[in-house]
Amino acid sequence: MKAPLFELPYLDNPRETFKLDEVLGKKVVILTFWVSWCPDCSRDLPKKEQFYKTMRNDEIEMLTINVPGREREEQEAHQFQEQFLSQPTLKDHGREVYDLYECESVPTTIIIDLNGEIVGRFGDKDDFVEVIKIVGNYFPTR
Repeated sequence: MKAPLFELPYLDNPRETFKLDEVLGKKVVILTFWVSWCPDCSRDLPKKEQFYKTMRNDEIEMLTINVPGREREEQEAHQFQEQFLSQPTLKDHGREVYDLYECESVPTTIIIDLNGEIVGRFGDKDDFVEVIKIVGNYFPTR
């Protein structure tokens, strides 16, 4: 399935936006949808954050997307981001992109390949190692 295109503002700088079509074909994209109150997100996002901080690959774009349509208070999302995330964090329009990607739970991680195809979809019970395996297929060791 082709990844639906979207444009979303950054959570910490709503005047700037991220456009998916600007990175398709250039990078493998890892999107993780989350909310601040979710215990599974609190377990999952630190693993992705550690990967983000240690990866040295300009061909991967890692982003998190807060889902205000499932969030309790907007301020809680900002506090969570400030405390736990250094990777770019976008703010969904309610649940628009979350629904566009047919997410059913948080966290949901989507992997988009260089051709703009969704090649991985992981829910709240999936292991992050599986995400790394799929991403690793696109970057063979040299």
